[in-house]
Amino acid sequence: MSELLERSNTINFIERKASSAAFKKLYSEGMGLVEETAAYLDGDGRTEAKRLGRVAATLYAAESMRLTTRLMQIASWLLLQRALNSGEMSREQMLTEKKKIRFDTASAKADVGGWDELPDAFKLLVNRSLRLQSYVFRLDRDLFETDAEVAKVAVPRNNPVGSQLELLRTAFAQG
Repeated sequence: MSELLERSNTINFIERKASSAAFKKLYSEGMGLVEETAAYLDGDGRTEAKRLGRVAATLYAAESMRLTTRLMQIASWLLLQRALNSGEMSREQMLTEKKKIRFDTASAKADVGGWDELPDAFKLLVNRSLRLQSYVFRLDRDLFETDAEVAKVAVPRNNPVGSQLELLRTAFAQG
């Protein structure tokens, strides 16, 4: 009971951030990147892609699919979070829908054949989307990962602070 009382008195800064002006900025940035990418792929990107060699054109096509998939996953998360913040969805509904979202859409490495030939504007969009995906993933993890899931996270052995925390966790778990 005291743990429940203690939790109810605790300010959750992550939840506040997710419903604050910072979230509105993130939402605008994410949706803006979706629109900017769509405009580029339908306009200048289409023109620039026609000038690419065979290897680079194939890479461009694959990366375009990854890019759009990544951005749609981010946009879905942002829309769900906005619906939760505005009261349009309950936390349970949002969590059910959120299970369909994945933040593991990778990108080709910069040293893969044809990468250097890709248009700079396209590579910039890919990199921006990867940074945004990483940020949203961390925010999602901070918002929705339970204490039990956090405790399961392995602490790197070469981290002296992490090692001490692991020792404390072990000591208190036995007591």
